[in-house]
Amino acid sequence: MTHTLDEKVYEGVLEQIKAYIEDKKLEPGDKLPSERMFSELLQVGRSSIREALRALELLGLIETRRGEGTFMRAYRPYHMVGLLSKFLLTNTRTREELLTAKKMLEKEIVLLSIGHLSEEQMDKIKILLPTECNPEAHQHLFTYLFEQSCHPLLLSMWQFICGFTHTVHDITYSTKWYKWLYEALADQSKEKVYSLFTIDETSC
Repeated sequence: MTHTLDEKVYEGVLEQIKAYIEDKKLEPGDKLPSERMFSELLQVGRSSIREALRALELLGLIETRRGEGTFMRAYRPYHMVGLLSKFLLTNTRTREELLTAKKMLEKEIVLLSIGHLSEEQMDKIKILLPTECNPEAHQHLFTYLFEQSCHPLLLSMWQFICGFTHTVHDITYSTKWYKWLYEALADQSKEKVYSLFTIDETSC
């Protein structure tokens, strides 16, 4: 019961902060009230304020500058905030769906890359292949694949989802998995790609 109440408090605070931003017509670069000021204004605990601000920061709507405060960033559609923030960090199923979406986009970009990579690009991919379980190296590899595919929308979607999934779970792949990925690209085999993304990626 307490967990459910906490979720409702968190969602309510988030809605109130969003309403404040809209009412004040805050624009990129404008400064937001401090946690203490928001706490007094909304009559809720600072921990709830902190969690709500963290969700907005993960969405890229605000940024915290050390020693200066919290500021609005470039505009992003507010319906995305309402869609994801109500479930992020509070709903296990949504976390799993975000991970599934991430894997789907990664599989799609590998499939789109087949037959369209030069020798130089393949050499670069070989260099980028992680040699250990390293989420950051995985990020660099797939960022390169997305960038080389000239699909900026897919890249933006993937980066957006990655921003959430890294807060709740880092997927780790074995070094063999990356070797198989390279082989699938080298052989231009879509069948190998489909098989690759059915392998248990969490064992290193």
